[in-house]
Amino acid sequence: MLDGKQISKKLIGSEDERAVSPVIGVILMVAITVILAAVIAAFVLDLGGSVGEEPQAGVDVSDETGENYTVSVTSMGNSDGVAVVNSSGEVVESWDIGEEDSDDVLAHIQSTGGSATVNANSSEEVTNANNVVAYIGGDVSDDDRTLENADETATIASID
Repeated sequence: MLDGKQISKKLIGSEDERAVSPVIGVILMVAITVILAAVIAAFVLDLGGSVGEEPQAGVDVSDETGENYTVSVTSMGNSDGVAVVNSSGEVVESWDIGEEDSDDVLAHIQSTGGSATVNANSSEEVTNANNVVAYIGGDVSDDDRTLENADETATIASID
């Protein structure tokens, strides 16, 4: 019959049979504790928060007449808005959106289901649409037709 000392020797081993010294065990435990503390501190102090998040949105671009394209937002994703811009990065004007005087209305959409009709082959650079851009932060105003105030931008579709 086996007693407690014999079972202990079989499971743990004798002093001569142990594989790791207690000093090595303590060093490993301290190293694991330091690494764990560093990871927790990084999350608590938000050290990785300075990395910008790329805006994402779902759009549907349909060709209405060969020159006019309708941009419809199907999903805002994490973006604050979607704008149609020309090659200079300026937000273009929207056409046929149900208002009589649509010359001053920018192709700027801030909600799912919204749409804007733009002209891709206009002779005027200001209204010639090239890209659909999603953005985070900032806003488009009539005074400043660019997305320079946005925190992050990403081209999500091109208009040919």
